[in-house]
Amino acid sequence: MSYPLVRDLAAEGIPVRLTCGVLGHSRQAYYAWLSNPVSDRELQDAYLTNALIDTYSDDPEFGYRLLADELERAGHAVGERRVWRLCSQQKLWSNTVRKGRRGAGKTPGPAVHDDHVQRDFTAPAPDRVWLTDITEHPTAEGKLYCCAIKDVFSNRIVGYAIDERMTAQLAVTALRTAVARRQPVGVVVVHSDRGSHFRARSFRAVLTAAGLQGSMGRVASAGDDAAMESWHALLQKNVLDRRRWRTRDELHAAIVFWTEHTYNRRRRQRALGKLTPVEYELAFTTQAAAIAA
Repeated sequence: MSYPLVRDLAAEGIPVRLTCGVLGHSRQAYYAWLSNPVSDRELQDAYLTNALIDTYSDDPEFGYRLLADELERAGHAVGERRVWRLCSQQKLWSNTVRKGRRGAGKTPGPAVHDDHVQRDFTAPAPDRVWLTDITEHPTAEGKLYCCAIKDVFSNRIVGYAIDERMTAQLAVTALRTAVARRQPVGVVVVHSDRGSHFRARSFRAVLTAAGLQGSMGRVASAGDDAAMESWHALLQKNVLDRRRWRTRDELHAAIVFWTEHTYNRRRRQRALGKLTPVEYELAFTTQAAAIAA
């Protein structure tokens, strides 16, 4: 807007009529702006833009339609076209949209934590190092997403969340579940890839509130999260590939049953001395108590 320029020049003694004539404005429009420099719509746009930026920061994979849905859920009455305009102005584009040459995928964002694991997927005790990642699975109704958290000491799945939408809240819920279940004492390293869900402010806020230490692997290095990917492979083989899933609820129940009943409590692992994750932790706890006594 050039109206502030007219105001500044007027303060220096240059007539408003002259400046408006040069800039192509009418004096009436300038004086209307001067009486109300920020219109109600511009002020509302500013509030909406702040809300969009906050939502996009938590879920950078959201396009303008999903961002409009989030604003509606938050109580903002706004149309998709207006959200598109504000997103265009702020360059809030979904980071899952492919741009440029065909075949070029999205680029991982910058790490918000150092790599405190360095591919050493071992721990001297429970709740020292957790791994986390998100996987997706198809059903006839659409995809279902699962974020799981694994303790590298016993390979036990200590927390997870399942939803039809892959948002930062999915990772936040999984982390909160793990913290509530385990109630860890001391610092736990939570290692992930550089996905936007684990870089989100809401996820980092839970880490800070619970006294956990975030950790992130390198870009395009599958080995940095190989121990978590191995669990995903087991889930794929033992649940997802066994049949076609009609509904999300059906698959949700199957994932929970296999994780809690089969994997954690019945599936013996050679790396754990042919014990299940639950048995391995129980044996460690019993031994530690005996030594302390």
